[in-house]
Amino acid sequence: MRYRQLTTGTLALGVILLIDVLRVWLPGIITIFGQAASTPAELMGAFALGWFVLALGAPAVVRRVGARPVTVVAAVLLAVARLALTATPGGRTQLWLATAGLLAGLVWLVGVAADTDRPVPGLALGFAVNAALHAVLDTVDLVWRGGWLAWLLSSVAVVLFVLGTAQPGTRADGVTGTGGVRAWLLAGPALLLAGMVALSPALARTGMSFLVAGDGVARSPLFGLAPVPVAVAGFLFTALTRPPRGWSRAYGPVALLAGAVLFALDRGDLLLPAVLLAAVGLGACLALTDDASGPDSDAGNASDTASASDTSNASARAARRGYAVAAGMLIFALGAVGYYSAYDLGYPNAAVPVLVAGLAAVVAFAARPVVHRLPGPFPPLRAAAAVTALALLAPVLADDIPVASNRDGPPERLTVVAYNIRMGFGLDGRFDLPGLTEVVERQRPDVVLLSEVDRAWLLNGGHDTLDLLAGRLGMPYVFGPAADPVWGDAVLSRWPMRDPRSRPLPAVGAPTGAQALAVTLDLGDGVRTAVVSTHLQPPPGRGPVVQARAVADFATRYAAGRPLVVAGDLNTEPGDEAYTEFTDAGLTDAFATARPLATSPADDPRQQIDHIFVSPGLTPGDPVAPRSTASDHLPVAVTLTLPPR
Repeated sequence: MRYRQLTTGTLALGVILLIDVLRVWLPGIITIFGQAASTPAELMGAFALGWFVLALGAPAVVRRVGARPVTVVAAVLLAVARLALTATPGGRTQLWLATAGLLAGLVWLVGVAADTDRPVPGLALGFAVNAALHAVLDTVDLVWRGGWLAWLLSSVAVVLFVLGTAQPGTRADGVTGTGGVRAWLLAGPALLLAGMVALSPALARTGMSFLVAGDGVARSPLFGLAPVPVAVAGFLFTALTRPPRGWSRAYGPVALLAGAVLFALDRGDLLLPAVLLAAVGLGACLALTDDASGPDSDAGNASDTASASDTSNASARAARRGYAVAAGMLIFALGAVGYYSAYDLGYPNAAVPVLVAGLAAVVAFAARPVVHRLPGPFPPLRAAAAVTALALLAPVLADDIPVASNRDGPPERLTVVAYNIRMGFGLDGRFDLPGLTEVVERQRPDVVLLSEVDRAWLLNGGHDTLDLLAGRLGMPYVFGPAADPVWGDAVLSRWPMRDPRSRPLPAVGAPTGAQALAVTLDLGDGVRTAVVSTHLQPPPGRGPVVQARAVADFATRYAAGRPLVVAGDLNTEPGDEAYTEFTDAGLTDAFATARPLATSPADDPRQQIDHIFVSPGLTPGDPVAPRSTASDHLPVAVTLTLPPR
């Protein structure tokens, strides 16, 4: 029992550290190695896949050198890389540290697989604890936080992991069983589905925010992380308990597929049931592959007649498990690259999570039922209750609901900021919430319009960037989905926002979806101002003329004669055809007196593509594009004098 508890605990801790590294490495592909929408997606995908293909050679190394030395060395390298990333160095140093940690983690998994025929309890605990911690930390992991507490907790985690790995790994019976191949093959697909859907705190909160608002838009929710403990409990309990027999075993694969299909429908109001179904289904699928029924169950009493043949068979079984986990992690990479590359290349990607879920369902359901299943290393109810209790802290500690009020209105002026925040990542590839907050707060804004808002993409680390920034600024938000339900545009305001509406824009060949989000600011005493946030996506080789015309038409109709502000990353220069669509609609360039006012790229601005347009009744003043490298764009800000009452 002690062996199994130590092995399970060490595996879970290693999985947590590997996921931490992945949440740094994945964003580095599109923020450090390349730039989304400028570096060819094929090149970034090849860089990402190459390391997982390289890990396919690890089983051969394990077979030649031995599992234990490979596992120990890889564990130390993974621990060192994870600890060093706590310094968030940014730039190429950060990318290559994360890459080294990823490769070490993949090799470590192969080494562990060689000696572990029952990985399900450790994998399930690792996924669940990581999700609970991610939620408690408000989706900003220790690796991004810095400070003495982050260093202390990270150091404790890596030391415990290395010590657990260094302990003698010999079972009491001295034999490793025949099982585990299916479970190890499922590790990669399960990691992808857990990070994208089943155990994503950011996705759960985003789903809650859509339920609050309805009509295809999202608002700041109350206790947005409340579904996370439910998902964690459902996942862990089904993963650690014995699955039913007969056709009732199909409930897990069916639930997983149903959750993946709901997620793939790209509807915000379906995100929450997608999370809960996928969590229960994924846990049940892992349980179906937990085929440990005793050491070498297929060989009867072969251990009594140990021979050279037995040693050879054991080596072959270890190699199969190693290749299984390496192949499973390659599926993780293929799924992640295949899904997120679509937003640059423009092909449909809804089938990717469904195909991965289908593969997991087939692997799980085809597993042979175990008649005499050994008890797990930890009591399922106690383990699920303990991790769920940790996750229950998230709605209490991490949820912060800003409140807007118009009791001091109506004001004479409004300060407006528009900012493309690049999913929260600065030019150096660091997740830079402090930098974003500082440059926005410096303008003392009344309303903030955001572009490239990411709320749950695994590719970007699974952060809810919008909720995090809204909490730091103390401003409630309204969110309009563009590329999918968790990537789009937002409006944050100190004044109450009424009548939110989102209009999808025609793609006309652009690979990434676009929309226009309109809200009405209630400034008190019947004074209203319409605000529209958008991010135009130009088709290859052309300007976003069609989308600009659609936004101008939608905005003027929505405003219905009230004062109007239209702002965002419009991807058009003054004088271009798309730019004139706004001026032809009767809107005024709020920066006309300050031109040229370049905003991109942030470190050497040459392009004037971020704009604020206003209706004639609003008088702009103090236009500025404050310098900052917290994104690849500069924010733009202007103070608007409202028309006299």
